[in-house]
Amino acid sequence: MLSMEVLQGLLLPFLGTALGAAGVYVLKKELDPLVQKGLTGFAAGVMVAASVWSLLIPAMEAEEAMGNWAFLPAVIGFWAGTLFLLALDHIIPHLHLDSEEAEGPQSSLPKSTMLLLAVTLHNIPEGMAVGVVLAGWLSGATDITLGGALVMSLGIAIQNFPEGAIISLPLRAAGMSRHKAFLGGMLSGIVEPIGGLLTILAASFVIPVLPYLLAFAAGAMLYVVVEELIPEMSSGHHSNVGVLAFAFGFTLMMALDVALG
Repeated sequence: MLSMEVLQGLLLPFLGTALGAAGVYVLKKELDPLVQKGLTGFAAGVMVAASVWSLLIPAMEAEEAMGNWAFLPAVIGFWAGTLFLLALDHIIPHLHLDSEEAEGPQSSLPKSTMLLLAVTLHNIPEGMAVGVVLAGWLSGATDITLGGALVMSLGIAIQNFPEGAIISLPLRAAGMSRHKAFLGGMLSGIVEPIGGLLTILAASFVIPVLPYLLAFAAGAMLYVVVEELIPEMSSGHHSNVGVLAFAFGFTLMMALDVALG
């Protein structure tokens, strides 16, 4: 049976998405492009900081006994996560915001569905990241504390808040009712607690692979950042807004991890 701490850790990111999606009830149909750049940059900053402080560093610290080769599991796991997301990117049809051309195999799916699939792809590594950090705390085989695990969940929840709005508002603009747009935005985050739970179960059976799983989640998250978020925050005019928001998200997550972890 899952402890209350684990349940809180798994559900916090989903709550962040749901609260952001609720913005469809109070905001106009489309986000201002400048605001969208800022929110995307912020999310990218949080994810990069989480990948370094909450995933890659613990992965290498867990293998200190390997001496100068302690980086090896992190490198292997990182590449596995990167290639996993690359494969999903090619086999699942999806459409990024501000893009008219869908990626992945050719599909007749409606635009709203492919937008949801793009966010779902984005959320898979985030759910895994939360799950593997919680697994690290549960196993006692790493230096990850409960505080550090909950900081990861809180950081993902904070950056999920704007993401919920970023997906629900375009759905509303595409013609969905407010209720359906909220539901679509909220459900785009359901993959995170599910992915987190599956990762915890997998890690509990094979504790020695935990460092690889930590790095796997980092590789998958950074793939999303470089392939999707950075291009979105940098396109068009006023790209400095995205850069400053990135810096804010990065330093906020770094500070939370060091101060509370």
